[in-house]
Amino acid sequence: MSGNNDSKTRPFSSQVVDGMERAPSRAMLHAVGFTNEDFNKPQIGIASTWSMVTPCNMHITKLADDAANGVNNANGKAVIFNTITISDGISMGTEGMKYSLVSREVIADSIETVVGCQGFDGVVAIGGCDKNMPGCMIALSRLNRPAIFVYGGTIMPGCHKDKKLDVVSVFEAVGARANNKIDDTELAEIEAKAIPGAGSCGGMYTANTMASAIEALGMSLTNSSAQAAISNDKKLDCERAGAAVMELIKKGIKPSDIMTKAAFENAITVVIALGGSTNAVLHLLAMANAGGIDLTLDDFNRIGVNVPMLADLKPSGKYQMAELVEIGGIQPLMKELLDRGLLHGDCLTVTGLTLAENLADVKPYPDGQDMIRPLDNPIKKDSHLVVLYGNLASEGAVAKITGKEGLVFTGTAKVFNAEEQALQAILNGEIVKGDVIVVRYEGPKGGPGMREMLSPTSAIMGKGLGKEVALITDGRFSGGTHGFVVGHITPEAYVGGPLAVVQNGDQITIDAEKRELTLHVNEHEIARRLEQWQQPAPRYTRGVLAKYAKLVSSASLGAVTDNLD
Repeated sequence: MSGNNDSKTRPFSSQVVDGMERAPSRAMLHAVGFTNEDFNKPQIGIASTWSMVTPCNMHITKLADDAANGVNNANGKAVIFNTITISDGISMGTEGMKYSLVSREVIADSIETVVGCQGFDGVVAIGGCDKNMPGCMIALSRLNRPAIFVYGGTIMPGCHKDKKLDVVSVFEAVGARANNKIDDTELAEIEAKAIPGAGSCGGMYTANTMASAIEALGMSLTNSSAQAAISNDKKLDCERAGAAVMELIKKGIKPSDIMTKAAFENAITVVIALGGSTNAVLHLLAMANAGGIDLTLDDFNRIGVNVPMLADLKPSGKYQMAELVEIGGIQPLMKELLDRGLLHGDCLTVTGLTLAENLADVKPYPDGQDMIRPLDNPIKKDSHLVVLYGNLASEGAVAKITGKEGLVFTGTAKVFNAEEQALQAILNGEIVKGDVIVVRYEGPKGGPGMREMLSPTSAIMGKGLGKEVALITDGRFSGGTHGFVVGHITPEAYVGGPLAVVQNGDQITIDAEKRELTLHVNEHEIARRLEQWQQPAPRYTRGVLAKYAKLVSSASLGAVTDNLD
């Protein structure tokens, strides 16, 4: 009869394996390698997002083993299980990309399901691509058991003609080829060299943005966000995470103790300073929602007024995450932000220490580096993530304005009801200086799934139109997108938002200084158009996309499927 009935360290596994009546459960666990002694140990689920679907996650099976070793060496019993992942980079620009944001919910649901069913006392979740990272975090918040997130790590850069490459280089090369700036041979060479191995996309795109945000939030060990995927540092990170979750169990520290409103404010601050992805807005809102934290779009503007953009990282800058790793990662940046009063130092973290305690002995960046600017010489004096409101976005929209594109853009609408239509128009030369490309019916419900617009925005850059046209959408943008872009427009077109009635030739202004998105059509005309508008038939009536469309909330609320109301 097994079990030590320690309700403090084994509150969940004891219900599964303790006592005479649980003999059938123990019998099945013997078959997967449990010993009698293991039944007396806290059980830790290792949620692995390993898959050969994408280079971002293809190495994570080994990292899961490392995390399991850390647990087992700390007198716990690790149990590895898998969840899905999809690849944004591969599916981008296709119908399949509609499953991308949906996968975040599937991942969260699947981790919650396994951990809840199996009675794990703690969790180590390892993610390596855009949606499995917030998916892991949503699950950890829902479960509220001692837990740590481990980032799978960044990819190393590719190289072509002494220029560093990543996946966005290929997307932009497509635009360059369409504009006859390069030939087929050079496009093929860039394609073959851009992705040299395992790890997440190399710029401050969504994966590296979310890894940094999660570390700032306190849910990863220090430096987890800034390690190469294939490195001894990442192996040790996983081993330490396995041991650290055992300490969290002993101390009774749960995600709800760490993921507070102040901690989310820290995450937002770091994302802004790093010039991170617009997807961070959507994912942080969803993660906060899962923990019952009152985080809103307005918090991003409130914080952004006082936080400068400091990092010269791709896509708008010149450096990659692997180069930031070489100079110390995000810890020196966080120390400087803390010293200037821009971070809450009293927030608890998975180390068992506060953020300020973690940062106490962190050394500054080396002299001479120009990757992270000093606070008194920023790239932009305030946030590049700007929440806009106006008659096109009464519930808000998210702009990514680094200042390199300018701060105000007024142009003429060219309207498309799907991403593919917009991409072909760009590649065919139909988009000219002064156009505002409008891509609608790509929101959470209308898409469904809120596709990212990396293909059209990269084509714009490849065509050399980055400062001359704008693109607005109720869909999303990849972390690799740059240029004058506004996404997450709410209410989305499918539910009758004014975006649905924009017409070719209408004038639109994007004003990052006033934080406004304006359709220059009077309110009576907008009302007349909306009265005549009819909601399109749903694009999917069965399956996961149809279910998602029925359940999902507005992008302004994080596009979540388990709303509190």
